[in-house]
Amino acid sequence: MKIPSVQFIVLALLIALGACNPGSPKYVANNGSVYGTYYNIKYESPDGSDFQKQIDEEFHRLTLIFSHYEKEATITKINRNIDVTPEPEFINCFNRAEEISEITGGAFDITAGPLINAWGFGPDDRKRMTPEIVDSLKAFTGYHKVNLIDGKIVKGNPAMQLNMSAIAKGYTCDLIGELLAAKGCENYMIDIGGEVVAKGKNEKGKVWTIGIREPNEDPFNTSLNAAIMLPDHALATSGNYLNFYEENGKKYAHTIDPGSGYPVQHSLLSATVLASDCMTADAFATSFMVLGKDEGIKIAEQIPDMEIYFIYADENGDNQVYMSDGFKKYLRK
Repeated sequence: MKIPSVQFIVLALLIALGACNPGSPKYVANNGSVYGTYYNIKYESPDGSDFQKQIDEEFHRLTLIFSHYEKEATITKINRNIDVTPEPEFINCFNRAEEISEITGGAFDITAGPLINAWGFGPDDRKRMTPEIVDSLKAFTGYHKVNLIDGKIVKGNPAMQLNMSAIAKGYTCDLIGELLAAKGCENYMIDIGGEVVAKGKNEKGKVWTIGIREPNEDPFNTSLNAAIMLPDHALATSGNYLNFYEENGKKYAHTIDPGSGYPVQHSLLSATVLASDCMTADAFATSFMVLGKDEGIKIAEQIPDMEIYFIYADENGDNQVYMSDGFKKYLRK
């Protein structure tokens, strides 16, 4: 019998060990679209695996919970008064939305969908708005008119419509972060339409850096007002400078005040919120755009672990910045 050479045995062992051992860690980039906007995700995969398929499957699952553009989504069924038991993710998001509505005195309100739609910032055609139409729509809006009872959403009026677009996007960032963490990823950055979650460091071994855009009406002008180092935090920015229309010489911004029923009219151009989770950052960024600079500052000062960066127009129309003291340490010098 021929005895295998030592070199052959060593080679066989190396091949076997290579087959058993996982690949080397490497950074992977995934991108695509979800909720009608883009997503960009980067992460250090422990064994070099690409998780694009799992990420897209999770996006599809969450879309069928939160997207009011999907006729089979949970939120759409609730809006159409179809009996449905909401998923745990829907309940978590709903409960947090109600909490933030209380904190902001109704500036954040997931029942404001009919007003958003009527003003032309939803899936419906824009209406010719009058005070009478606004009052009629306000009759079936109000976060206090919708409740979670025995695991079901109960609306005070069947005509009420929920819209979670100002909180679900941030929550989805958090959930994708949980997915990556479950895969063993310790370094990742998730950006869904400007809502961002970051953990650890980038491929250069540095803290993730996120830009805050200069408010301007040119969608192709991406000049930055500031760059933020984001270690283990979430960041969300809301602004009125891109999503608006003009009618009869007047500008109508997409942020609707649920209290008045009209688009907001104040000096705050964009609100950036730094928080421990993106669901919170997302909802408060929208709330502050409704409240305006001064009221937004007052509320932000009362919330632990929250920092803010506001860009507003002064009396001369020039852009100015207000930032909380704690925000300053995150600025890239």
